[in-house]
Amino acid sequence: MTVMSTHTVIPEHREETVMATPIEHPARPTLSLVKDAPIEGTIVEHQGEKRPVWIHSQNALRHVLDNRLYIGWSLRGYRELGRRWLEARRDDHPQMIESARLALRTAKGNLDREADMRELVTERRAAYKHHKRIMLAKTSGWTAATAAGATVGAITGGPIVDLLLGFGAMALGVWHGRPEPEQPVEGAQQLVEQVQQRSEAEVVSGAAASVQTPVAVERAFDAPPPPALTVEELDTALREIGIVRGREQIAVLAEPERGKDGNTTAVFDLPARVTVAMLQKQLEALAGALGRDSSMIDVVKAGTERRVSLWMTDADPFAAPRPSPLLTMRGGVDAWKDGVPVAWNKRGISVQLVINNSSFVIAGMTRSGKGVGAANLAVGAALDVRINLRLVAGKTNGEWDAYAKAGVAATYFKPNPERLLALLKALKADMNRRNKVLGELGKSKMTAETINRLGGIELVIIDELATFTRPGKPLRDEILAELIDLSAVAAGAGILLVLITQYPEVDVLPQALAMNCGTRWAMRVDNATQSNAILGGGASSSGRDASKFDPPLPGLGWLVNPFAGVTDKARSFDLDEDLRGEITELTGRAAELRKTAGRLVGQWEDPIEQSMVSATGLSSSAGGPKRDGVPGRQVLSHTPEQKHQIACCREALVAMDELGRDVAQLEEMAQLIGAITGDDLGKALRAAGAGGTVKITLPGREGQVRGYRRDDIKDALDLLLGA
Repeated sequence: MTVMSTHTVIPEHREETVMATPIEHPARPTLSLVKDAPIEGTIVEHQGEKRPVWIHSQNALRHVLDNRLYIGWSLRGYRELGRRWLEARRDDHPQMIESARLALRTAKGNLDREADMRELVTERRAAYKHHKRIMLAKTSGWTAATAAGATVGAITGGPIVDLLLGFGAMALGVWHGRPEPEQPVEGAQQLVEQVQQRSEAEVVSGAAASVQTPVAVERAFDAPPPPALTVEELDTALREIGIVRGREQIAVLAEPERGKDGNTTAVFDLPARVTVAMLQKQLEALAGALGRDSSMIDVVKAGTERRVSLWMTDADPFAAPRPSPLLTMRGGVDAWKDGVPVAWNKRGISVQLVINNSSFVIAGMTRSGKGVGAANLAVGAALDVRINLRLVAGKTNGEWDAYAKAGVAATYFKPNPERLLALLKALKADMNRRNKVLGELGKSKMTAETINRLGGIELVIIDELATFTRPGKPLRDEILAELIDLSAVAAGAGILLVLITQYPEVDVLPQALAMNCGTRWAMRVDNATQSNAILGGGASSSGRDASKFDPPLPGLGWLVNPFAGVTDKARSFDLDEDLRGEITELTGRAAELRKTAGRLVGQWEDPIEQSMVSATGLSSSAGGPKRDGVPGRQVLSHTPEQKHQIACCREALVAMDELGRDVAQLEEMAQLIGAITGDDLGKALRAAGAGGTVKITLPGREGQVRGYRRDDIKDALDLLLGA
């Protein structure tokens, strides 16, 4: 039978145009009637209810027969019930156990944390067994009750009850195996509303036409922006990368909503078989499915192993450099409690690295920005007067000179393996002293209250580690052995390492050393092997690969700090010394704070430098005598007599400059100096080490007289200054 039907036709959506002002229109647009399109079958008006379409059928029996008496539905329903039972039996326990096992593998070598993680694995396995026993008891009870009821009904009720029981069992399967209801066409209502909005010119010119061209109106400039993400788009993206499959669904707890800053945040639960860690491994794939770069989305765990907090932005948060907040900060910092601002993360939040219980590794190829990242940490540490900053440069340039010139570097020297080994041995000896004090205080490790009692926090920064630890370097094995020992046992005594290298290889940074450095910052490297050498084995397979930055921005790297809860990309704040002198500015402020606190180099007894002077005869306090990283005789500890001798030597040299010659008598020098006699000047020069007067020849005078030569006085002055 052919039935002619009148129905509404929605015109195609065409190119958008801008309307200057809104125009009122009739409630319904003019629509055409299609009279020549025969439609086979029965016409049923369907307004988009969520009930299955087959409910509208006039012939239910035919529908039942068409669907093979619902047998397929029933089988599918019991299969679905079985799947749900298995998911309920598993719950989150396998994922939680696997996460604990991963944490246990990561904690290898850290005895305290390894013990905690091993205990956690045991607890989670026990909880899983308990959960399975409860599920078995519940399932057995319900099964026994159902079987008993069915058996009694079948025996005592006769054929009718048997038939009803069979129909009931089948109906249960049919109900859980019924097809998903058809969804209404997305956007149909919006399209009809767009049809209703027409420009005034088109309404006038096309009044006689039976169908008028719909014109969509572009949103006004002051209108709120559209959502950056919808639930449907999120679900589609998760299905494209295989996180959500088949009939699985995500449970959205906080729908995607664009914030005032233009960013979007959503919170949702993943299917039972998936964890947040599994999604994080596919971060790049998820970013591609959402039409973003991996730097533009952030996935973190929101309380449980399956609950995700997804953050998304429309622009690369690392594209433009940012100045260090230390430049506008006044006063010092509490690096132990609050940490030092070194970088910002995807969400634009400052990353504060605490200096209290973790050593650091900062690595990346040349020009990757690792030096600026380390400078943020070092200059922030200088602003905490309780930190003894000890710098070992792997190059002879002046990159670290500013800390010595300001007097905030307790130790500073340039490439010298013998001196580095002496420093490490001095630190190990001081560790024993510190542990003894902790024992007297009844403490197992340094606390905020015991920092000053122990003599401050020791922060040892070794730049270009490969200068000392590459195969074939002098004293390599001895230096590595001391570094491994200190990294393993000295953190509790307040002795921490910062290791910087552009060669992140196992020969330079052995696993035994890297694993004891809890904070790791991997900037651009050549390959995944080097990335894993910094971040730990398997990091690249988990999505953290420092060889895949695109684009590779200076200072951008993977930052892992379990104590701050950070495992993500971060870019270091911009600090420039060569052009803007910002490190000199900050170290100058640090020197003022330390001078007030009595913690400037020379104001306090430094057991480390005293030990190194005893071992080597030279001091590297504040970079040595010239504050340039070259060790010399101990400086900044002269007696008043020595200071007087230094002044006399300098004044004598100035007098010779005024006389224009390299020899002079005591009396003529004393006359130019003033406030001193020739005899007193001679005593001071002899005490300084210039020796007694010698025979000299003066221009314009016959014979020889007694006096001093410039070289003798200069040698005495250099000896006093430690050169």
